[in-house]
This record gives sequence, structure tokens and C-alpha cells, in this order.
Amino acid sequence: MTRSMTGFASHEGAIEGWRWTWELRSVNGRGLDIRLRLPDTIDGIETPLRAALQARVGRGNVSVSLRLQRDETTGAAGLNAPALDAALALIARAEEAALEQDLELRATTAVEVLGMRGVLETGSAEIDPGPLRAALLADIDPLIDAFDEMRAAEGAALEAVIAAQVDDVETAVEAARDMAPERTAHMAAALQDALARISASADGIDPERVAQELAVIAVKTDVTEEIDRLVAHVAAARKLLAGEGPKGRKLDFLTQEFNREANTLASKAQYAALTRVGLDLKHAIDQMREQVQNVE
Repeated sequence: MTRSMTGFASHEGAIEGWRWTWELRSVNGRGLDIRLRLPDTIDGIETPLRAALQARVGRGNVSVSLRLQRDETTGAAGLNAPALDAALALIARAEEAALEQDLELRATTAVEVLGMRGVLETGSAEIDPGPLRAALLADIDPLIDAFDEMRAAEGAALEAVIAAQVDDVETAVEAARDMAPERTAHMAAALQDALARISASADGIDPERVAQELAVIAVKTDVTEEIDRLVAHVAAARKLLAGEGPKGRKLDFLTQEFNREANTLASKAQYAALTRVGLDLKHAIDQMREQVQNVE
């Protein structure tokens, strides 16, 4: 299976007193780079999360964020007795001071007393972090499963595109092989013409020595080995695509080898038709290499 390095998944959960949202995403990367954004409210999450990602993801820049919220209604409301006594004492002192100055104050309501700082406490009950931690840890595998499904779906599409590009490369290589006899005849005629020109314009030149030098040139410009290696690279690319596990690095290296042989083929061509094939070949390889950059 071919997987893309690009993926996204999210998951929401809740238990009594808490709600949370996971987000997991990745983009292309040369290696595996995992970045976590986890709240300080709960510990014991980072190590198992990182281990799970390393076990399932081979390459890419991976980021995980966890947004954790505590339910505002958590915890029973209660009175802070010392704060209440202090508040009532302050009210009594204010009323006494008002009477001394012949002022009449409106009666203080219970709601107003409860609204004084520290009198009413809400959400003060401690919550055991154990159940929350367990719930968050239980989310990790389903989150990565969903993330992996998306990467696999994109990888299948990538595999089809790259396979078609490998077919284009093979078509160009076969075209180069098919025109080899025609090119050989063209090169032989050109070399014969060169030998005739040299022999006619130079006195005392050894025709056999010239013929030997031209034969060396013919050997150096032969493209049979390049074509054979390109054929082998096509077979290797198809084998990689059909295999399991991360394959992006190997495919990237293979496209570099494709490009090297295509460059050599084009530089040796010395034949217009083969030069055009070499350019088509380089174009197909460049397109393939662009898609390979997205493969895990």
C-alpha cells in the first residue's frame, strides 16, 4: 500500500466535567518530525502518543493538538462560611455607621450578599485526573486510524498517477530502443562521410587509424546501456509501487537514477528523433518526481 505524507483527522470526546478535541495533521517532510501541542492540565499523554505515531507513521511533518475544556457547571456551589461571616460583619458595620449619621440604608438582599467576593464558591471540587487521562489515551488509536485512512486514500490516488507516469517513461524508452537500428545506420553513414572528408583533405593519414578513432566515437555514443538501465528502473519502480511500507525515499532515489540515464541518453543522441524522445523522457520523469515527493 502506498501512503501519502499529507493527512488530517479530528476527534471529539467528553466525560463528566470535561470536553476535548483532537486534531492530527501532516505535510511533506524529509524525515519524521512530530510536534505536539498538549495542555498542561493533564500529564501522561505525550509519551504514549509519540510512541503510537512513531509506530504508524514513517515520514512527514506531523502535528497534534489537543484542546481541553472543563465544563463550567462542574462542581457544586457552596458557601464559604468565613467569607460569609466577614461580609455580614461589614454590612452590619456599614449600617451602624449610617445610623450614627441619621442615614437609612436599604436592606441588603441575600443575592447581594452572595455576590460579594469569596462568599459563594463554584467548581471548587477536585476531579480525579485518572478517568480523563484514560479517556484521552483511548482516543489515540482511533484518531491515528482515521488519519491513516485518509493517507491511504490519497496514497492510492498517488500510486495510480505515478504508475501512469512510469508507463509514459516506458513508452519513451521503447521508442528509443525501436529507433536504435535507424540511428545506428545514420551514425554509420555520418562516420563514413567524416572518414571520407578527412582522407580527402589530409595527405599521408592512415585510414585504418582514422577508422579506429571513429569506431571509438561510435562506441562512446552508443545508448544501449542507458536504455537497458532505464528498462531496469521501470521494473524497479513498479516493484516498489506494488510493495508495502514507506517507499517515498526509494522512489525519490530511483527518479534521480531515471533522470541521470535520460540526461546521458539525450547528450549522446546526435539524432533529432532520439533527441525528441530524450526530451519527452525527461518531461515524464520530472512529472513523476514531483508526485513522488508526496509519498511516505
